[in-house]
Amino acid sequence: MNPLAARPVIAVLTAPGVDNPAGIETIEARADVRYTYADGLADAVAGADALLLWDFFSTAVRDAWPRADSLRWIHIAAAGLDKLLFDELRESEVVVTNARGVFDRPIAEFVLASILARAKGLHVSHDHQLERRWEHRETRTLVGEKALVVGTGAIGRESARLLAAVGMEVRGAGRTARSGDPDFGEVVESASLAEQVGWADHVVVAAPLTEQTRGLVGADVIDAMQPSAHLVNIGRGEIVDEDALLAALSSGGIAAASLDVFCHEPLPDDSPMWTTPGVVVSPHMSGDVLGWRETLARQFVDNARRFLDGEPLANVVDKRLGFVPADTSRSPRA
Repeated sequence: MNPLAARPVIAVLTAPGVDNPAGIETIEARADVRYTYADGLADAVAGADALLLWDFFSTAVRDAWPRADSLRWIHIAAAGLDKLLFDELRESEVVVTNARGVFDRPIAEFVLASILARAKGLHVSHDHQLERRWEHRETRTLVGEKALVVGTGAIGRESARLLAAVGMEVRGAGRTARSGDPDFGEVVESASLAEQVGWADHVVVAAPLTEQTRGLVGADVIDAMQPSAHLVNIGRGEIVDEDALLAALSSGGIAAASLDVFCHEPLPDDSPMWTTPGVVVSPHMSGDVLGWRETLARQFVDNARRFLDGEPLANVVDKRLGFVPADTSRSPRA
C-alpha cells in the first residue's frame, strides 16, 4: 500500500479530564486530528480515515457507526475488545488494532502477587494488624503448587512464565489441547474446564471476553475446584459466574478469590463481594503501572506512523476471534 496522498483525518475519542496521548504532536503534523468526547463522536468520525479510542471503555462507536463513511482503521488503547466489537464492524473492511503487549508483564506480576499474598497470608496479617492481634501462623511455599491459567494469549503466557519461575507447576487452558507448549507445557481444552480445574491450587482467568468465553467459569467449573482452591480473575468479570462463585465461597466450596474485574464496574456499594470472606477486591487496575498511559501513547503513535506511511500495522485483531492471533499484521485497504 502507498502512503496516503491526501492529508488524512484521524479522530480521537477521549474523555473529560484525560490528557491527550503524549507525542501525538508528530501525528498532528501529518494529519488533521479531531478530538471528541462520546457525544460528538458521530460528527468527528464522519470523513475520518482512522479512529483512536483513547477512551477505551466507551461503547460509543456502535452508535456513531452509520457516520463512519471513510473509516479504514480503529486503534483501541486496551487489550480487551469486548466494549468495541459489534456485527457491523466485524463484517466491515475496517482494520482493528489493540494494545497487545503493554499490559502483559504488569498483569503477570499482579497475578503472582495475588498468589503470593494468598500463600503467605498477607491479607490475614493485615486484618490482624488492624486488630492489634499477634498470632503466629505457618504459611505455604509456592514450590510445587499448581496453577491452571485459563487463556493462552500474551497475558496468560507471561503469567505462566512468572509462576513457573517461582517453582509452580503450570498448565494452560485454551481452544485446543496440546502438549509441549513452551510456556505451559500441557494445554488442556477450555471446553473441558470442569474436568481439569480439580488439578489446580490456583485457577487464573486470563482469557479475553468473547462469545466463547462468556460464562466459561460457570457453576460446573467452580463446583469442580478443590475446597482449598484460589481463583484469580484478571480477564473480564463476565467470564466468571459471580453468583456461583459467591455461593462456593460462602459454603466452603472454594477457599478464596482475588478479583480485579467484575460484571458491573465500579463494583456497587451493596455488592456482597466487598464482605464475603476470602474475597480480595481490586478496582480493575492489574495492568496499570506507573507510565502505562505513556506506553499506550507511544504504541499508538508508532502505529499511526505506519498507517500514514502505508506500512503494515502492528497488533491487528482477528475480529471474528476477538483478539490478536500470534504474529499477524496487515495494512488497511486503500
